[in-house]
Amino acid sequence: MSEQGSSRPDVSLRLLEIFDAIMRCETTVEAAEQLGISQPAVSTGLRQLEAQTGVTLFERLHRRLQPTAEAVALYEDIKPVFGLVRGFATRARDIRQGISGRLRIMSTPPLGHTVAPLAMRRFLKERPEVSFAYDVRRLEHVIEAVQGGAADLGLALALERHPAVNVEILARTHMVALLPAETEVSGTTVGAHSLSGSDFIGLEMESRMGTLVRNAFDRDSAPYHPRVEVRYCSTAAVLVAAGIGAAVVDPYTAAFQNGSAVIERSFLPPIEVTVAMLTRKGVPRSRLLHAFISEMKKALVDFDATGLQRKT
Repeated sequence: MSEQGSSRPDVSLRLLEIFDAIMRCETTVEAAEQLGISQPAVSTGLRQLEAQTGVTLFERLHRRLQPTAEAVALYEDIKPVFGLVRGFATRARDIRQGISGRLRIMSTPPLGHTVAPLAMRRFLKERPEVSFAYDVRRLEHVIEAVQGGAADLGLALALERHPAVNVEILARTHMVALLPAETEVSGTTVGAHSLSGSDFIGLEMESRMGTLVRNAFDRDSAPYHPRVEVRYCSTAAVLVAAGIGAAVVDPYTAAFQNGSAVIERSFLPPIEVTVAMLTRKGVPRSRLLHAFISEMKKALVDFDATGLQRKT
């Protein structure tokens, strides 16, 4: 095969961009404005493209460029490519502005069943191009997922720091007492002594929340003998609603029981719990993640203001 027959035009993507812009705009001035370059640069690029292809692409007609039949045929081949390029640019812009993309969120049950869904609903309403991978797991699973990169953000209670992940405190709150609806209660607070003398549903001692509750009873010199011991605050709340006994749970779990047969009161001595956000070490946060974190903070403020219409 001859050298002339085997050679191929060395056409750059930039020259094809100029060709695409002229085909759509029909003048070099408008094409230059759209591409953000000078009009002479567009004209030079067009001449280079015609020289490299050996094809006359445009004829000047009444100050506009009229594409030749050859140009129309070639444009049909490259048009899908530039549709993809423009789509890529649009998606990149949306990701940069935090209005498109996918977030992977994992939470422990108290926040995962209450405040996080509220933040997610608001977030998705304003961003139709965003999707979530969302899961509710135990704390150790949340930490593992964030550390390993399987989750972009973790949410948990009663965590101040951890060597494997970044921990940022979003809010501080206090645990509350939940009692069956038929319980006679006076006042707005319930103490550890009054709960220790009745059927009590405790949290397992291996958990951080269980340790906090046990320590509060010890501080008040109140006997701590749970009749039933459970792993999750949500399970304790369900048993309270079933009339089995009283429990001390986080306020988010208590809010999830709104409308159930329970009475909520402040618990003494106070048990402070943190609302913690977990992120992977050494990994910068995307604009999309920053936007969700902001929405999560707003949801926590709204909870503090309204209690999510908690039953008292």
